[in-house]
Amino acid sequence: MRNSKILKTGALLFLIIFNCVCAQSQTQLVLLGTGTPITNFEKQGPSLAIVVNGASYIVDCGPGVVRRAAAASEKGIAALKTKNLKRLFVTHLHSDHTIGYPDIIFSPAVLHRAEPLEVYGPIGIKNMTKHIMEAYKEDIAIRIHGLEKGEPNGYKVNVHEVNTGIIYKDSNITVKAFQVKHGSWKYALGFRFETADKTIVVSGDCTYSEELIKNAQNCDILVHEVFSEQGLQTKTQDDKAYFPAFHTSTTQLAEIANKVKPKLLVLTHQLPLGQTQQSLLDEIKIKYPGTVVNGSDLAIY
Repeated sequence: MRNSKILKTGALLFLIIFNCVCAQSQTQLVLLGTGTPITNFEKQGPSLAIVVNGASYIVDCGPGVVRRAAAASEKGIAALKTKNLKRLFVTHLHSDHTIGYPDIIFSPAVLHRAEPLEVYGPIGIKNMTKHIMEAYKEDIAIRIHGLEKGEPNGYKVNVHEVNTGIIYKDSNITVKAFQVKHGSWKYALGFRFETADKTIVVSGDCTYSEELIKNAQNCDILVHEVFSEQGLQTKTQDDKAYFPAFHTSTTQLAEIANKVKPKLLVLTHQLPLGQTQQSLLDEIKIKYPGTVVNGSDLAIY
């Protein structure tokens, strides 16, 4: 009888531990915007979120970032409610990746974010932030000291210029940055996010990168930009010089994926260059046998 009670107690304890572990295994990748500077109304500007244990970690802030996050919150991801946007990681300072920066600073503040926005990005992000805050200083003053009685902390931005290695860590996540090559940009970063149950690597904008291959080893999900190699053949000589210097071709990405072997390869910032998105995907699948998908706005993995 006593042994039976011990067995039951042990089984109950196992279930409690198992359920606690499962409850912590909640990491989600949410694509907020998968677009490029091309004004495709179906695709907002580059941005995604890593969501774990009720906290969100935003990467890049292209046009529409806050409203895409709000749409994701309507799909049940409370961490992406506007007032909960508190952490931002910026890969580089191209306009299509940062036009939404004032939006993610001010819209959550207006909607009762009570804490400063913490921003981690390359050298230059402090100067960009300084000028944004200066441009909106009258708006900030009226919202805080006027009839709205806004929360002053919500309008603060703590900016951290980072280089490589571990740049952020809390009880949910460890974030590592690494340098990538993106044409003429002196500072361009990729990020590796490690949680209890997933490792997600984000390329940012870049061409073929050995640093990315090294830092993406053993990842569950690799989110990578891409352009169609077939499509490039139809473009001008200027385009043929530009795209390979700034971006990653389908052939190069297949090579990267074959070396990294992610459980899932997610394409974002897709540049078909006159081809279809399906044909772009097919170009990779010919040379890469793993699981690969065309990312779309508000897709969740």
